[in-house]
Amino acid sequence: MPTYRVLDIEGKVIVEGQDPELSKETCLNIYRTMISLNQMDMIMYEAQRQGRISFYMTNYGEEGTHLGTAAALSKDDVIFGQYREAGALLYRGFTIQQCMHQCYSNEKDLGKGRQMPVHYGSKALNIQTISSPLGTQLPQAAGSAYALKREGKDACVVCFFGEGAASEGDFHAALNMAATTESPVIFFCRNNGYAISTPAREQYRGDGIANRGHGYGMHTIRVDGNDVLAVYNVVKEARRIAVEEQKPVLIEALTYRVGHHSTSDDSSAYRPKKEVSDWMKQDAPINRFRKYLEAKKWWSDEQDQSLRKTARAEVLEAFANAENLKKPAVSNLFTDVYDEKPWNIVEQEEKLKELMAKYPSHYDDSGFAKE
Repeated sequence: MPTYRVLDIEGKVIVEGQDPELSKETCLNIYRTMISLNQMDMIMYEAQRQGRISFYMTNYGEEGTHLGTAAALSKDDVIFGQYREAGALLYRGFTIQQCMHQCYSNEKDLGKGRQMPVHYGSKALNIQTISSPLGTQLPQAAGSAYALKREGKDACVVCFFGEGAASEGDFHAALNMAATTESPVIFFCRNNGYAISTPAREQYRGDGIANRGHGYGMHTIRVDGNDVLAVYNVVKEARRIAVEEQKPVLIEALTYRVGHHSTSDDSSAYRPKKEVSDWMKQDAPINRFRKYLEAKKWWSDEQDQSLRKTARAEVLEAFANAENLKKPAVSNLFTDVYDEKPWNIVEQEEKLKELMAKYPSHYDDSGFAKE
């Protein structure tokens, strides 16, 4: 299957008429978000290595898939992420400070400290909370899209996943459900070449992920995931099909995971470092889009240096703020599951209070917020 592109690796438009002609304001917002994400990744990766947070996942090399998608969506559209789409959240309005609070699981964490770092979510921004089990968001997204259809909403669902998740049974169940119910959902596959340590060549024998969409009778396209404008065009049209025609769409974005899978991984054990450095030099989505902006006289070296300095300072300030806050109140252990606490939960809560009062040296809650 061919791959749709707008920009070549030098940031030049390949086919006249394919440039979406986004405004200067929109383009600079996309680029600034890319840089902010990049700075956050660098700082938080090092923070984990210093033992200041427990876990982290970088987004290096896949920024084009996040920002091209986010720019093409409406804020009413519901996002189901996998775990490497932080750029889409930042573009929609999830702040660097909120990311820091979540990664530190502190008292201002919207998830109240109940999730691993980078498992973001925001009800206000229509971003479903990320969950660790692989592929569970796929059938959830299909069901959510069917609910939007039943309600007659002028919105769709966008579900991100990696090519590794496409090997899960949930992938097939979700596509079949969405296709047969004709629900407004965009399945966005980030094919970054690796499912943790398993390279794509060992995951399947067919032509990637996109061709599977045809088997379910779905509109399908493959796009260059390092080309933010191509991703924008593809998602914009996919959204039109999903909302206006009430049909699902499968997108496969070809990209590359520059960083390790997570801070629990060392990718040098299964891929040569030269492979990674070659990708960074030849086809980093940030560099390609920057060349496009420079050709339009919308960006310069001076602006770039200033932006990176400012973005780093913002991340460090948010980092310090989050690190100095206390953990969520202990009482949060017993809330947000039931509308009214059943007797056994009340009993457990009272028992914990008794133990904490009886053995204060063993149950030190000085690092936790008060109710």
